[in-house]
Amino acid sequence: MGFRRQNKKPPFRTNWCKTNFYRKGGFYMEVRELMNPSVVTIEPTASAALAARLLSRHNVGALPVCGEDRRLRGMVTDRDIVLRCVAAEEDPAQVPVRDIMTRNCATVSPGDDCREATRLMAAQQVRRLPVMEGDKVVGMLSLGDLACCQQYDMEAGAALSEISDNVHRVRSMEH
Repeated sequence: MGFRRQNKKPPFRTNWCKTNFYRKGGFYMEVRELMNPSVVTIEPTASAALAARLLSRHNVGALPVCGEDRRLRGMVTDRDIVLRCVAAEEDPAQVPVRDIMTRNCATVSPGDDCREATRLMAAQQVRRLPVMEGDKVVGMLSLGDLACCQQYDMEAGAALSEISDNVHRVRSMEH
């Protein structure tokens, strides 16, 4: 089958208060506390059509592309399918995900600071980051996850503003 669903819960932390309240002089929340541990992945050999169905069925905006060894190879988004497959007049049933995916994706670890994750999203112009533990994808962190946490709504808003600002600049250069 072309996809794999991973349901892993983050490990329970008994020393949460000690590690998270005042690290580096301020409130610290780890990525594992906001990430979605339920990840749907797709193989590089699967079709763009299957990727589109999975995105729709699971109501997600991106799928990590993992090989048989379960290592991250890239990410495929609905935008990748539209721009690199449909707009190019290719048949989504015939185009493998490896041909349209984004390679060399930015990632975070479960123990990373959520503020750093928002800065990384803004710098990389992405709305979602795969959460990696070693070589394995253990979750996804989205801008929406960060915005839902009142502690990071300002950072998430700033990251979204930077991402959107870049889109407006690119569009104005095209016209």
